[in-house]
Amino acid sequence: MILITGAAGFVGRVLVDRLLKDGHKVRVLVSARTHRPGTFPWVNNDQVTLVQGSLNNIESLHQAMLGVHTVFHLASAQWWGRQRDLQRIDVGGTQNLVAAGRSARIGRLIMLSHLGASPASAFTLLKIKGQVEEIIKSSGLAFTIFRSGIVFGPGDTFVNGIAQLLRANPVLYFQPGHGEGLLHPIYIGDLVEALVRSMENLDTVDQVISVGGPEYVTYNEMVRTIMRVTRAPRMIVNLPPYLLRFSSRLTNRLFPYWPLTPQWLDILASNRTAPMGTLFNVFGIQPARFEDTILTYMPDRQYRRELAQNLFKRRSQVG
Repeated sequence: MILITGAAGFVGRVLVDRLLKDGHKVRVLVSARTHRPGTFPWVNNDQVTLVQGSLNNIESLHQAMLGVHTVFHLASAQWWGRQRDLQRIDVGGTQNLVAAGRSARIGRLIMLSHLGASPASAFTLLKIKGQVEEIIKSSGLAFTIFRSGIVFGPGDTFVNGIAQLLRANPVLYFQPGHGEGLLHPIYIGDLVEALVRSMENLDTVDQVISVGGPEYVTYNEMVRTIMRVTRAPRMIVNLPPYLLRFSSRLTNRLFPYWPLTPQWLDILASNRTAPMGTLFNVFGIQPARFEDTILTYMPDRQYRRELAQNLFKRRSQVG
């Protein structure tokens, strides 16, 4: 049995489908406060077991762990959660997960982190992810930590968020600094394939693995590529990062699901790259190129409508 936390998220949904395709039995931890179990596409699948609970509900965690050999830990408040949510879900929730995993004697804990994660980081998101990594490394459990570049695909938050922001202003697009920070985007299908293959690859046990796609791009290059693919040319205006942070905090108070969040700016604050050949050398995966892939789904998306829908979404309780 395989347990997945954060199964309702972008990576989680694709991972569940991939595991089911291989015939695995999957158990997912579902928070009744944030998601209705009936909305999941695999709710009636006999291979999927739903356990209602959360990372901060010890009893439900112990129930979810029974008979489990592998845990994929994907749950996080990383996109729209405030700092207290990151502390409660990412740090506190991982501590609870580790305690339940030790009690249930699980075989391995596989966690998804970020490139640049460090408990000494000056940026909140990367600092929290670094703290989570340290909790897992010192847990006494067999583990594999994936430090991933920006994950893109039809349901992603970051790349599709840029496309939405381009619709927020018909003339200008504001970027932090000169957009020179290097990013290492990775396609969701390639990341999920690596996660699945890591279960059988003993060389990945007790390892921290940094993964990205086949190319490095600056943030400015990424924005210009998305402009070209979605046919939304804008004049790019460079703003000091502190000014964008201030404006994003104000905007998020009015519109909780505004695409640009302080966590975005944490990701863009420094170069975030992995060794280029990791996916192929470790997992035998030939990764997909960024522009070639987004051309298959972005041109016909109604991003103006998606932005409007996000502006009026009510904030759910993270967890």
